Amino acid sequence: MLLKLGGMRAALGVLAVRRACCHSRSAHTSPQTLVYKPIKKVMVANRGEIAIRVFRACTELGIRTVAVYSEQDTGQMHRQKADEAYLIGRGLPPVAAYLHIPDIIKVAKENDVDAIHPGYGFLSERSDFAQACADAGVRFIGPAPEVVRKMGDKVEARAIAIRAGVPVVPGTDAPISSLQEAQEFSNNYGFPIIFKAAYGGGGRGMRVVREYEELEENYQRAYSEALAAFGNGALFVEKFIEKPRHIEVQILGDKYGNVIHLYERDCSIQRRHQKVVEVAPATQLDPHLRDRLTADSVNLAKLVGYENAGTVEFLVDKHGKHYFIEVNSRLQVEHTVTEEITDVDLVHAQLRICEGRSLPELGLKQDKIRINGYAIQCRVTTEDPARGFQPDTGRLEVFRSGEGMGIRLDSASAFQGAIISPHYDSLLVKVISSGKDLPAAAAKMSRALAEFRVRGVKTNIPFLQNVLSNDQFLYGTVDTQFIDENPDLFNLKPVQNRAQKLLHYLGHVMVNGPTTPIPVKAKPSSIDPVVPAVPLGDPPKGFRDVLLKEGPEGFAKAVRAHQGLLLMDTTFRDAHQSLLATRVRTHDLKKISPFVAQNFNKLFSIENWGGGPLLSFSLIPSHGPSVG
Repeated sequence: MLLKLGGMRAALGVLAVRRACCHSRSAHTSPQTLVYKPIKKVMVANRGEIAIRVFRACTELGIRTVAVYSEQDTGQMHRQKADEAYLIGRGLPPVAAYLHIPDIIKVAKENDVDAIHPGYGFLSERSDFAQACADAGVRFIGPAPEVVRKMGDKVEARAIAIRAGVPVVPGTDAPISSLQEAQEFSNNYGFPIIFKAAYGGGGRGMRVVREYEELEENYQRAYSEALAAFGNGALFVEKFIEKPRHIEVQILGDKYGNVIHLYERDCSIQRRHQKVVEVAPATQLDPHLRDRLTADSVNLAKLVGYENAGTVEFLVDKHGKHYFIEVNSRLQVEHTVTEEITDVDLVHAQLRICEGRSLPELGLKQDKIRINGYAIQCRVTTEDPARGFQPDTGRLEVFRSGEGMGIRLDSASAFQGAIISPHYDSLLVKVISSGKDLPAAAAKMSRALAEFRVRGVKTNIPFLQNVLSNDQFLYGTVDTQFIDENPDLFNLKPVQNRAQKLLHYLGHVMVNGPTTPIPVKAKPSSIDPVVPAVPLGDPPKGFRDVLLKEGPEGFAKAVRAHQGLLLMDTTFRDAHQSLLATRVRTHDLKKISPFVAQNFNKLFSIENWGGGPLLSFSLIPSHGPSVG
């Protein structure tokens, strides 16, 4: 009886522990003492499609959601997808609002937020933000602050990789502080070399140097870019790997030291170090190399006590050797393709791990993770590939997306009438396709992109369609130089936009009436027009005389002092733009000018078109209209 009573007390004790508050992130708890505290309300300290992605996962798990938004994002969709929404960064610039940690923490505390998901970008890899959450008693859905700090410092992350036995590209062990150090490195290892920002990524502060003569200029530019983007111009320098593949491994870790991988993604299709198309798993990848990549990723994560979702990134050279680049201690933009091939919801996993659940408890064991088919993600952006991918802004006049079997869309601002802002990233929608193999997934993606109708702004869809039809892509032999070495990708098929042109025409006719000339049986007059008589002497003074005599200030004063309506005459137009139905010759315009100068001196201005439709002059009348 005593034994049974003791067992009951022990069971009650375990239940009490499971309901206790979350333990400190710095401490590792054994699987025998699981600490589980449900999350009731999640804030996403981000915007756009990633905020909506997290809100949807929370809703599926019965968790209440909170959005934050800048003044410029008042009308954005992510506000509508959350249960609650609050303004942050009042009076701040658009990006600075989402970086204002005090406002975000204040909103979280005032509204009983249990946990904050950082999304990607903005504060997602800022250790001070993770620490601010911990100090405020709000859980950070990501690694511990110290791990975020270590992984965010590329030099320290590199040192950790070396300790874990993971191959690294030859490079400096610490940030360089002078051009001389870069020169010494190039003397030891030769060219090409690459400068990288020590405190940030995304291609900023990254410069490849192929010759000694380019070294100084690229060092200065990389330093300036890093300083402007991350507030710290520190750089480190590495040997540059020619034409590598960019392979990254998705990892998940829990609070109890368990770490698994969810295989790899190929992110080699890049433009200026920015990913454009991602594929999972990597095609034409040797199975032994895959084993080394995934094993190194797990060992590295275990060494630092990694918790939650993260990505370990590698370069793979043409000889099949892999080199560690960095760890992204957050959810990646391209996490979607991993979800499609593994059937693991990474955001669900993030939330449950933050609550204190172990990976085995979630059914996430390494031997149960399998690859099922292929998935492709295309980032559809409001950019014009024909103009160097220049971002485009404006209103989406028409938006119809591609859908159907094997297609997933992750979007936020993609709907008819949406305003594409110049203040934030140009991503419109992420399109994800899945199929039994790469050609099948590519066929679905091509079909879906062909169904898109986007009017009002330029998009990169024609460029993406060229990528998907490229043989090198379909055979899975791309590397990071793929876009640079395939200029035919920029032979873009023009968008016809027939429906929109027809709508514009119908709207014009409905508002302004028909303008098509009606055929009439009319013959030219046999009598030349008579030029009216013109008085002798100079014509009366007009506004042009005021401008010439008293300058812009006197002219502005005269205009303000004028009583009544000021008119511009647009009759003098020598081309089909004329309000007259027939062409008026410059010869005739010149003959009538003296009469106009004498009798219409009170006009504010006269618009002249001479010699063709491209020459326009708006003149203040005085001694008659002239072209000059």
